[in-house]
Amino acid sequence: MLVDAKTEIEKNDVTTYAVNRNSLSYRLKKIIKNDGDLYLMLIPALLFYIIFHYLPMAGLLIAFKEYSPWKGIAASDWVGFKYFVEFFQSPYAWRVIRNTLTISLSSLILGFPMPIILALLLNELRGKTFKKSVQTISYIPHFISTVVIVGMVINFLNPDTGILNTIIKEFGFEPNYFLTNPNYFVSIYVLMEIWRQTGYNSIIYISAITSISEDLYEAATVDGANRWKQFVHITLPSLVPTIVIMLLVRLGSILNIGYEAIILLYNPSTYERADIISTYVYRTGIMESRFDYATAIGLINSVVACILVIFANKMSNKLTETGLW
Repeated sequence: MLVDAKTEIEKNDVTTYAVNRNSLSYRLKKIIKNDGDLYLMLIPALLFYIIFHYLPMAGLLIAFKEYSPWKGIAASDWVGFKYFVEFFQSPYAWRVIRNTLTISLSSLILGFPMPIILALLLNELRGKTFKKSVQTISYIPHFISTVVIVGMVINFLNPDTGILNTIIKEFGFEPNYFLTNPNYFVSIYVLMEIWRQTGYNSIIYISAITSISEDLYEAATVDGANRWKQFVHITLPSLVPTIVIMLLVRLGSILNIGYEAIILLYNPSTYERADIISTYVYRTGIMESRFDYATAIGLINSVVACILVIFANKMSNKLTETGLW
């Protein structure tokens, strides 16, 4: 009987231990013990998104109310979809939507491949010193202030002292007022952003290339594959998942153009091509103090961007079996 009792106690202890191992508290303690430092480092990023991205979402109620700063959000009167209807009936709605899509798609079509091309070209360089120098030089524009970048562009395109117009005058032509001509605005902005972001955006593709196993290249060399065939059959296919993910992320922000640069670059004479959703929201919300109307436009922008990401992700999962989720 003593033996049976002892065996029963041991069985109970094993069962209790197994239950404890599967309990939530046990697993949390194990996670904290093993990866506590990593989660501690994650706290500032989580706080940033909670404080500056999720908590402000409560203010979206302003879009459905006739907001008065004196009454506050809760006490302001409900107006439903009044401001959404007003936006689509305004003469500026389709203009800012058209301009936003034009600039975004131009930046996507012309700018998205550039970091990939730069990363592939850098991968082919064999001189380490020259390679590092090119990388450093290409990264620098990203860290220059937007105000400084725009100031440089304005100086380059100055009709009197700008480098471009100086060259034009040397060939006997009349100087061109590029920044007051709406036909040039999209080209100027897209080229400026390509120069500014290409080097920095290439970092993730360079990292993806360096993570490709050298064994694949060695095996291809043994099989007689030259550099071009190695690029086509190894490097490029290995980059496809990274390219797809970055494209999906880019599509999510296709309507969120860097309005700071546009505000600094545009003027009333270029509004026809330069005025986008973000700048229109800035003018109506900040300068005209129509916070409710501006919030409604911003909400439309976010909803469309969300739909684009979901659609693009589904298409990506079907075609490439790679997606954000």
